[in-house]
Amino acid sequence: MVYLLLTGFLVAFAAPLLHHWLGRRVFVPLTLLPLIFSAYFIWQVPGVLAGETVTQSISWVPSLGVQLQFRLDGLSLLFALLVSVFGVLIMLYSRGYMGETPLLGRFYMYLTLFMVAMLGIVISDNFFCLFLFWELTSITSYLLIGFHQHKSESRTAAWQALLVTGAGGLALFAGLLLLGQASGEITFSGMMQSGMDIRGSSLYLPAMVLVMLGCFTKSAQFPFHFWLPNAMAAPTPVSAYLHSATMVKAGIYLLARLSPVFNSAEIWQFTLPLVGGITAVMGAALALKHTDLKAVLAYTTISALGLLVMLLGIGTDEATKAALVFLVAHALYKGTLFMVAGTLDHCTGTRQLPLLKGLGRRLPWVGAAATLAAYSMAGVYPSLGFVGKELLYESALHNNGTLGLVLGVALLAGMVFVAIALVLSFRIFWRKSSHPIALQHAASPYLFLPPLLLGLASLAGVSATTPLLLQASLSIAPELHTSGKLVESQGFSLVVQLSALTTLLGLILYLFTPRLHLRPFTTQDFPFGPDSLYHLLFSNFLSGSKRFIHTLQDGYLRHYLVYLLLFFCGLSCYVLWRDALVLHLGDRFYMLQSLRLYEVVLFILVVSALLLLLNTRSRLTSIVVMGLVGYSAALFYILFGAPDVAATQLLIETLTVVIFVLLLHKLPAFSYLSHQVFKLWYVFVAVLFGSVMTYVLLLVQENAVSSDLKDFYGEASYLQAHGRNMVNVILVDFRGLDTLGEITVLAVAAVGVYALLRLKPQKGGKP
Repeated sequence: MVYLLLTGFLVAFAAPLLHHWLGRRVFVPLTLLPLIFSAYFIWQVPGVLAGETVTQSISWVPSLGVQLQFRLDGLSLLFALLVSVFGVLIMLYSRGYMGETPLLGRFYMYLTLFMVAMLGIVISDNFFCLFLFWELTSITSYLLIGFHQHKSESRTAAWQALLVTGAGGLALFAGLLLLGQASGEITFSGMMQSGMDIRGSSLYLPAMVLVMLGCFTKSAQFPFHFWLPNAMAAPTPVSAYLHSATMVKAGIYLLARLSPVFNSAEIWQFTLPLVGGITAVMGAALALKHTDLKAVLAYTTISALGLLVMLLGIGTDEATKAALVFLVAHALYKGTLFMVAGTLDHCTGTRQLPLLKGLGRRLPWVGAAATLAAYSMAGVYPSLGFVGKELLYESALHNNGTLGLVLGVALLAGMVFVAIALVLSFRIFWRKSSHPIALQHAASPYLFLPPLLLGLASLAGVSATTPLLLQASLSIAPELHTSGKLVESQGFSLVVQLSALTTLLGLILYLFTPRLHLRPFTTQDFPFGPDSLYHLLFSNFLSGSKRFIHTLQDGYLRHYLVYLLLFFCGLSCYVLWRDALVLHLGDRFYMLQSLRLYEVVLFILVVSALLLLLNTRSRLTSIVVMGLVGYSAALFYILFGAPDVAATQLLIETLTVVIFVLLLHKLPAFSYLSHQVFKLWYVFVAVLFGSVMTYVLLLVQENAVSSDLKDFYGEASYLQAHGRNMVNVILVDFRGLDTLGEITVLAVAAVGVYALLRLKPQKGGKP
């Protein structure tokens, strides 16, 4: 598994080069990659169905005991197959949809990285490994959503997706760390074995809340749902992949994976059905109001994700099977419908539902794919969607605690799905129209074969997926008892009656959809919705940041120094207060009696120079006086037995004075502190900083820590490094790498300064 991921990364980063060599045929090697992934995971199916678990571990950070650990059981294999098989079809579809798009190699690189990151999530057994791939999906989705970077809506949507999912990722990471601390394990397999033990931990509840936040943001649950419809700014292959089998299902996967740990907690059983139910109803209602085809599909995706979260919150045997069956069914029909939407947009130039009419005869294969997917979306027998709907109603009827909520949500969402399925198939393709829309070009095989294959799979995939779905259910609920079937035949039972009622209500709702589309949905309909609040907060954050930066960085170096010194003093005073570090100054006043005349003279000289510096109006005088202060400090070093430091100080002061004098005519106008308040303020800051530094140094001297390091340096400097100057030996030999790093930084800075000096102003005086 590790080699598969490494191969994926290598092929992804080679995509631009392959595009340079192969042109549009670059899709061939990039389609072979997910095909190899699919073959490997299909090869693992018999063993996993027999109850085996494939594991692999590679040392990552040995000093911390962190390893790259991967695990393939029924649940992870199901998701891995979805990601890899969909990857093959999306790569083929991209060949027809993207055409001669500029930066095609970059697009394939982002898409391949996205696929590999999602695979890494579903097969990771280690918390840190999962989080690494989790964040990689956020980054790659940001790049894919903003692929059309020349469009402002693409850039805005990409930022929104990155900020929302990235913030959720941080919450998830904190939750995983708390889980690891509570269980003593950093792997899912190890934590499952100690799941009963961590329920009594004080970290159990905060870890659960943080994990739910991370999953809710990733899977677009209310109130974090708004980023997903805006992500439609991405190219359609990205939308089809993101909405069907990959990113939005990552949160569902993690909720399912951690369900054995959290499903006995009341907050889990309450929060997931509530949030999922609200999301499902809201997504279904908004899907009816939109006329943009991709927006309709996006909101039905949100509704479906809400149903999945609700089912995982119920946690019963029927709900677990219903969640997995509905997940696969949704992936199949939603991937098909998104590709159909992209094909229609590509062939007609529009995605507006009122304009798309009479396309069945001219795009028969596309219409067939849409009809097959609509069968599954509406839950018509014998599609996989029908099985999912049956299991959904069965789990609702067997859940006494939230029977009304689950049943109502399932009925409402189901009837909306039926109505929209009819709109996306019958109205667009098969209903007669006196004004059918004109085609700009016919659909190529790359545009209709991938959705047609997915549509066939959604209709005929029940028997093929049943064993793996049951095995995946056992990964979530090990105590689950199955009979080898997803749904038991019960005749004309209450479940069947509810299913028929849903279809009937959906047919009635379909008749009213034209009226709902008379007034298209706009963002002004919800001025205080999550999306509007996000944009309000984001714009205020940007404007507030600009005001803060402009206030803080006003161009005066003296202000920057004041900020730094005050921060340092505040931090030091807090530490002194927190640790109750007290210095006995009374015991040190006797030292003032031993002052020598030259020390008093130097002190008076420095103070006089500082007073002169505060009152001078000449820059040249200021430079000379600052040099005088520096030379006085060098004399102090000499008198106290530090000639090497004194030599360094003299050299620095001399160079500083010379450089300032040489650049005197280039410096901006001299700013003189004429106001007395400003003078007193700077004197106060200087005295405060000097007092704090004096106090800290005297405190360190009074509480000196004994160390063998001084003796070691004293003995080894000459014998091992052959140097008599201990300071030089420490810098050059014992801390040679540190010194090399500092030299490198200075060299890079020097190169940057040289490059700036070499810039020649253009007309207008700006470089």
